[in-house]
This record gives sequence, structure tokens and C-alpha cells, in this order.
Amino acid sequence: MALGRRTSTGLFFGMFVLLIFSIVFFGATTPNVVFFPESDPKTVYITMELPLGTDIDKTDEVAKRAEAVVDEVIDPYRHIVKSVGVNVGNGKGDFFEPGRAPNKALFTITFVEFVDRDGISTSKIMGELSEAFKNFTGAKFFVEKEEEGPPVGRPINIEVSGDDFAQLVQLTNDIQQTINEQQIPGIENLELDINMSKPEMRVNIDREMVRRLGLSTEMVAGGLRTALYGARVDKFKDGEDEYDIVLRLNDDYRNNVSSLMNMKLKVEKEGVGHHIPISSVAKFTYDTTYENIKRKSNTRMITLYSNVVEGYNANAINERIRTVMSNYEMPAGYKWEMTGEQESQDETSDFLIKALLIAIALIAMILVTQFNSGAKPVIILATVVLSTIGVFLGMGIFGLDFVILMTGVGIVSLAGIVVNNGIVLIDYIDIKREQQRDTLGLPPKGRLSREDEANAVVAAGKTRLRPVMLTAITTILGLIPLAVGLNFDFFGLFTKLDPNIYFGGDNAAFWGPMATTVIFGLTTSTFLTLIMGPVMYNLAVRVRNRMVKEKPSTGEVAAKSS
Repeated sequence: MALGRRTSTGLFFGMFVLLIFSIVFFGATTPNVVFFPESDPKTVYITMELPLGTDIDKTDEVAKRAEAVVDEVIDPYRHIVKSVGVNVGNGKGDFFEPGRAPNKALFTITFVEFVDRDGISTSKIMGELSEAFKNFTGAKFFVEKEEEGPPVGRPINIEVSGDDFAQLVQLTNDIQQTINEQQIPGIENLELDINMSKPEMRVNIDREMVRRLGLSTEMVAGGLRTALYGARVDKFKDGEDEYDIVLRLNDDYRNNVSSLMNMKLKVEKEGVGHHIPISSVAKFTYDTTYENIKRKSNTRMITLYSNVVEGYNANAINERIRTVMSNYEMPAGYKWEMTGEQESQDETSDFLIKALLIAIALIAMILVTQFNSGAKPVIILATVVLSTIGVFLGMGIFGLDFVILMTGVGIVSLAGIVVNNGIVLIDYIDIKREQQRDTLGLPPKGRLSREDEANAVVAAGKTRLRPVMLTAITTILGLIPLAVGLNFDFFGLFTKLDPNIYFGGDNAAFWGPMATTVIFGLTTSTFLTLIMGPVMYNLAVRVRNRMVKEKPSTGEVAAKSS
């Protein structure tokens, strides 16, 4: 029935219409697009940051108040908390930025394994911690979970670059204010990666006075440096070990500005030594400065960054930010770009697309070589493209997230299975057609009637129905435990007769998207292989017979010449 003239044509075009519909339907469900599979964190990090220059004792005092807030939040969940650690003088930092600083403190909350959490979501606890610190005064808090997979940068990362640093700072602050005014939900705390209020004490030396007194600016600066950081005066040797002997002011004087400025400098004048205080040739003022200046491609750059509150989608937030920035007028010579996780996500997407295209190209080359035909590889590869119908429909119906990394890997894996089934079926159709020609006494390239062509296709489909179905069923059944997150302890079963069966966990969150992609796609591709493969094959034969005239056989040519 499917091989009828109108039916086969309708099925062929209907499949491509269904492909377009599945993509549109999936997009209409507004799925969450995430870069890496997300799971409940096993460890939560809270970085507390006070103004730069804060003494570590003050940081410790504020950290005790923050620790009380942490204890209050996790108290109802104490039975699933493994440990709570506090490290004053360190932040979480990242690969490029060390977290050691006296104005920071790091809280580390570790939970028990997934199976022992009684179904409590640690992501929910993480959200409660973020909410609890919103009204905390005197410090900034950054709530993060443990990083899974390769480092990809911050979820929200906007690099603003330009030449004039003062204007760049002003521009970046204006962009920060513009984004904050939109009140985009999910942004934890939009910050600049440069601290513009680093305290400093600026010593201004009176050069004229220095020359009059027989000093030099180097002597004044060297005296202050020696007082603060010390100078090596000798070495102490203990066996084979050597230790530097450093001379500097006592802490009580070194941390006292008056003592530093009244420190005496010795001046020899006409054989007589004079001691002159530094305050007589220099004055000091308190000021602020930048902590650092970063460059990218020889252009000054400031980064706006933020974490994403647990439960919100980073891609949706970044899309809102792009919309805001598209209407923001940038001065000439200045530009902005999304980097961090977004940049890694785009690179991974491009890589997976290229990998899929290269795989399809290599498969096509091999198929053309083996089948010595162009139509048959196109039929097989068409089933690969159409198999994504099941992927998009399944994910849209069940409301699943589109995980760029693992869903992409699943689609690439699906292509291999679909091609394998298609090769088996198409090759066997060729075998049945050759057998039909031998039965009818036709030459190897002789044309069969429409009825004989249909019979050969039907016979091949019947024969290959079982192996194709078994391949699909066994693969789907094998992936279902991975898709639903079924955990089974074989060792416990054989030693204690306790399989400890439970659902979920970190492995399920990581491998589940790939498994569901293959299951949805394979369900559709099985139908495509068994129905649409023969339909497209039969259509290709009919088109060829209509467009290419049959060449006469050798016997017919000899009869005409005689």
C-alpha cells in the first residue's frame, strides 16, 4: 500500500513536512537550552567579599555573622549535610584568579550522597542560601556549586574593550546600570572584574627640599621601602641551610603612619651626620586606585560578570542581555562581546555540527564507493536527517531541556545506528532484485516491471523486519535504565542480597539527555528504515526509469544488426 504511486509520493513529502513541524513544535515549547547537564550539587561554595584592604580580623568577625545565617538555613536539612567548612582569607577564585585575600571568606557546604538525601533537592537549598544573603549588609556574597566538566567560564560574562581607560570605566559602569535597571530575574550580582576603590597612601616628595638638604628621591623612597618590606643585611647558615637576615621596622611602627613619616634619614654634610625626618621632605595623602588593568589583543578591557541564581536558565538571561545591549549605542572604538560560558557553548555547538557533517560526508563517500550509486547513499542519509523528527517531538512533548553537549553527542551516535539499519535493508533489496532478474531471465542491469520492483522491495522488507526491529528494541531497552536514572548495586545483590535500587543521581543527570535522544530518534528511525527507506528506494527507481531510457541488451543489438 505504501508503495503506491500517490501514497509513496505523499509519504515522502509528508515526512519532510513533519520534520519542519517537529522543529517548529519544539521551538514553540520554549525549551531550556543548557550547555552542560545540570544536577543537584554535592558541594556548595559561598564566597564572602568585603571591601579591598579590610583587615583579616574584621573579615573573621563578619564571617561569624554569615556563618550564623548559613546554620539557620541548613538547620532543617542537617541530616543530609555532611560538613560545613569556613576558610577566612580565601575565596573560591577560579583558574585565572587566585582566591587568597584577607578581605574574603569561603564557606564550603558538603552534602551526603544522592541516595541518602531522602529526595531533598540541594539545588533548592542553594536557592534558599542565595535568598538569605540578599539582605545581609556589609559584604557581598557569591553562591556557587561545584564545577562539573571542563572549565567554561562564568555563565554571564560581558567583555567591554576600548583604548581610553577612564572612558572605558565610565562606559562599563553605565552598561552595568542599564542592565540592572531591566531587573532581569536570575542575575545574582552583576560586578566589574576591576576594583576601582583600592586604598593607597600616596607619598609626594618635595624635590626642591630634598636637593637643599643633600638627599635624593631614591633615598627617601628606599628608606620607606626598607621600613615596610625590609632589606637583606646578611645571611645565617645552619649546616647546609642558609637563611636571609632581613632588617625592617617592628610591626607596631610599620603599621603606624606617623612613625613611618617621622622616621629619620641620615645625611652626611661637611663630615657631620644629620638625621632628617621624612615628613620634612615629603607629605602623604590618602587616595584610591585601580587594582589592575587587563588587556586583550593589546586593547584595554573590563569584564562584567555574574553567577546565575539556581533554578534560572543562563541562556535565557543572556538572550535578554543581548536584547538590551542591541539597543545600547556604543562609542566609536569601543565594543562589547559575550564570552565565558557562552563562548565555550558556541564553540562546542560548532564542533558538534562540524563533527556530524564530517561523519555524514565520510559515510556518504564509503556508501557511494560500495554501492556504486548516488541515489542509495542519499536514501540512507535522508533517514538520518529524518530521524531527528523523533528527537524534537519527544523532547517537546515531555518538556525536556536541550543539552547542547550530550544531546549533540546523542544525535551523532544516532546517525551511526540509523545508517547501519539502512545499509542492511537497501543492500538486501538489491539482492532480491537480482534474484528477480535471474528468475525472469533478465540481464544484470535489466529493468523490472513496476510490480516486480514492488515485490522485491516488499520481500526484502519482510526479511529484514526482524533484525531491524531487534536492533532497535534491544538498544532502546538497554538505554531506558540510563534515561530514567535507574541505579542497581550488583555487588550488594550478590554479597548482601540487597540491590539498593533507586532512581536519579549525578550519572543520570549527565547521561540521561544522550540516552533519551537516542531512544526518541531510534523509535522514529525504525519506522523510517522499514517504511520510508523502501518508499524512497522505489521512488528513486521510478524516477530513474522515467528519466533514463533503457539500453538494449547485447542480444537485441545483434538481432537488429543482422
